[in-house]
Amino acid sequence: MELNKILPLIVNDNVLHSKWLNTLSLMENTGARKISASEDPQTVTYIILKHAAEEHRHAFYLKKQIEKTKGDCPTYAPEFLLAPTYSKYYLNQLDVLVSRYLKQELNLSGKELRFAAYLLVTYAIEVRADELYPIYQDELDKSNSKVNVKSIILEEEGHLEEMINQLKSFSPQWEQHAQKAVELEAELFNSWVSALAAELMPSMAS
Repeated sequence: MELNKILPLIVNDNVLHSKWLNTLSLMENTGARKISASEDPQTVTYIILKHAAEEHRHAFYLKKQIEKTKGDCPTYAPEFLLAPTYSKYYLNQLDVLVSRYLKQELNLSGKELRFAAYLLVTYAIEVRADELYPIYQDELDKSNSKVNVKSIILEEEGHLEEMINQLKSFSPQWEQHAQKAVELEAELFNSWVSALAAELMPSMAS
């Protein structure tokens, strides 16, 4: 099932909407923490610091938006998330798959592997964010929701440009490697959407 068929149900139900926002916040926070974990203590750049800070801010912003749904999701505990298992491990699994690909294709290890994985995983996630957040914002507009993610959309567009610039410096074959990361992410994303649909099935039937 496509996400745009699920979103109307989520946005028009305050409980589901609050959990959706909390789930997105979890994913942004996971991304920020993974960026920080990939940093080299001596060679970390301005762009990497900026990106980690903005992802953390997105996590906070989405958490703050929950107030507009009158929902209550104080933590990232499973009962406050949608498809909690898939949502929690989605980014970690992508990191594992991309790292495995880089080991096999480029024979990378150590800090070189961590940095390359950061580049490709982040690129794939930014491509996804550039698709997901506008679809979500369209549904918010249709539903006259008080929730708004336009500021995130603008920043994610900037992130994608920054990732492409970093990837060009990383490898002449960056497009080939980036495409592989996008393909791996698409499989995980589709599984996540399927998990969302399965969880929401009772609500969709009623």
